[in-house]
Amino acid sequence: MVVGMRTPEIIKNDIVAELATVIDPELGMDIVNMGFVYRIDLDDDGICLVELMLEILGCPLTGILAKLVKEAVLRVPEVKNVDVEFITTPRWTRDRMTDYAKLTLGVY
Repeated sequence: MVVGMRTPEIIKNDIVAELATVIDPELGMDIVNMGFVYRIDLDDDGICLVELMLEILGCPLTGILAKLVKEAVLRVPEVKNVDVEFITTPRWTRDRMTDYAKLTLGVY
């Protein structure tokens, strides 16, 4: 059985699915539903850049989050290395949260 190459869209969906397993230790909610994932870029060499927004500037858990994000994204076979960057612009707002996160955290 010959399996064709996976499309960039499928690979990106797999990366998002893995990121959804990363739980913010302070909030108890995954970073995808919280709207912390700003951008994902995977180049042809398998280097993945994940840009994350933070709920608060100067978050003391950036090191832990970066480690968890790298571990999760590296589970996608096409990803060879992961760079995590925390951005401050634009600012994260509650509008980025999914309805699920708002409901679960009581933030309506």
